[in-house]
Amino acid sequence: MVIRSLTALPVYNEKAHVEGVLAGTLNYCPEVLVVDDGSIDGSSELLAARGDIYLIRHERNRGYGAALVSAFEYAIARGYDALVTIDCDGQHQPQLIPQFLEALKSADIVSGSRYLRRFPGDTEPPEERQRINRTITAELNRLLDLQITDAFCGFKAYRTSALARLRLVETGYAMPLELWVQAQRLGLRIVEVPVPLVYLDLERSFGGALDQAETRLTVYRKVIAESLERS
Repeated sequence: MVIRSLTALPVYNEKAHVEGVLAGTLNYCPEVLVVDDGSIDGSSELLAARGDIYLIRHERNRGYGAALVSAFEYAIARGYDALVTIDCDGQHQPQLIPQFLEALKSADIVSGSRYLRRFPGDTEPPEERQRINRTITAELNRLLDLQITDAFCGFKAYRTSALARLRLVETGYAMPLELWVQAQRLGLRIVEVPVPLVYLDLERSFGGALDQAETRLTVYRKVIAESLERS
């Protein structure tokens, strides 16, 4: 039975969203960790001034995957039973946290899916992002015999006992793909729950060459191939 849970938010230059997301999150989870991944837009100062959250700061930007791994390590080291992760760009709804934790009672990983069903008010995703998501999701399902519908949703819940078995080395946006490979190889129980499809920042950068869709797709496939070789 899940007893003690932590919610973690990876943050990089999210000054416009972070306080609103934290306000909502604290309504549904009293213990919240923020991993500030080297923000330079004023987010760091806002976070450091708060007394109602736990805070890890990376002195330089290390990547989305590295921020999540810091959260995983924190939750494991401090004996939490469950970790929920929410992105800090405003697209995830903290009121769904109890639903994720309930689903975790019969799973090791609960992953949000923006494509399981439609919600009133859903937004249209950027075409290239949706195409890449569908392509990579289909390839993971074929390679790993999974039945997931959204490979990239950052809204997840994990049993920390399952996280302790992972050996993740990817530091960027492709880390969730490595996670899927390891989860399947370890026989972890995976459940998806539907979440609304919300995009508030249509111009979000993935960093450098990764802003090119085909380059991003190539990198994602390389990460999957390397993860399969290591597993």
